[in-house]
Amino acid sequence: MTQKTVAPEILDAKVVAKSRLFQIEALDLRFSNGVERTYERMKPSGRNAVMVVPVTDNGDMLLVREYAAGTERYELGFPKGLIDPDETALEAANRELKEEIGFGANHMIPLKEVVLAPSYFSSKMTLLLAQDLYPEKLEGDEPEPLELVRWPLAQAEELLAHVDFGEARSITALMLALRQLNSR
Repeated sequence: MTQKTVAPEILDAKVVAKSRLFQIEALDLRFSNGVERTYERMKPSGRNAVMVVPVTDNGDMLLVREYAAGTERYELGFPKGLIDPDETALEAANRELKEEIGFGANHMIPLKEVVLAPSYFSSKMTLLLAQDLYPEKLEGDEPEPLELVRWPLAQAEELLAHVDFGEARSITALMLALRQLNSR
């Protein structure tokens, strides 16, 4: 049994740094026990994201290899992207599939909504499983073509050990997709 907690009172919120993409906000908080602290976080943008585990009819997962500025190397992961203001998560997931791997999906199963680091970020990412794929390509916003990588579902354990497959969201999406597929 968990004890009901009271969220801290926000005494002040101010932007302390910003770039072209991000704003860092300082929150002055007062906790229910009277202790006051300043926390920093990425200012909420109001935009969430999707990540999709596409699985072909012959049992291959479709991944992309793309450059990640944070790690300064190419990373292997599942198609992902922001949800546009006029889209649902399912619509955004299908659009991202078409932009990044040249396929759409007739069947999508939401797996879970996750948060990367809730102490610093508020944005949520909906993880989905995509099946019954069909070819359709849309123009994306990537600066270079993404490498499409087919990975046999039967070799998912090897994917977990692959040096380029280290993004926590992709690992989570894979584990949830496997659980969903094995429950049938």
